[in-house]
Amino acid sequence: MPQYVIFYLGGKQPNSPEERKQHFSEYMQWIASLGEAAISPMNPLKNKSTVNSDGSVTTGGTTTMSGYTIIEADSMESALASAKACPFLDIGGSLEVSELVAMSS
Repeated sequence: MPQYVIFYLGGKQPNSPEERKQHFSEYMQWIASLGEAAISPMNPLKNKSTVNSDGSVTTGGTTTMSGYTIIEADSMESALASAKACPFLDIGGSLEVSELVAMSS
């Protein structure tokens, strides 16, 4: 079955501990709703650095990507339907969905 990566872009942090707890609860419910389709459900990113084409390194990333989830789905349409249900959208974030390409060695 094809695998898809859902990238988390942007979004704003909840304002209070209560809002954070509520959002996390909604996120966990969404992850649970994916069931076995969630291959790698929670992968937050932190301490990003960028390696530039000249080999120099700068602190921070060049995108607003804050994490990703890998799911299995029958089609891109099915993967997009799963992404549309993600509560990350409720905090002003957007999701980019991409099919993973299996590479042979």
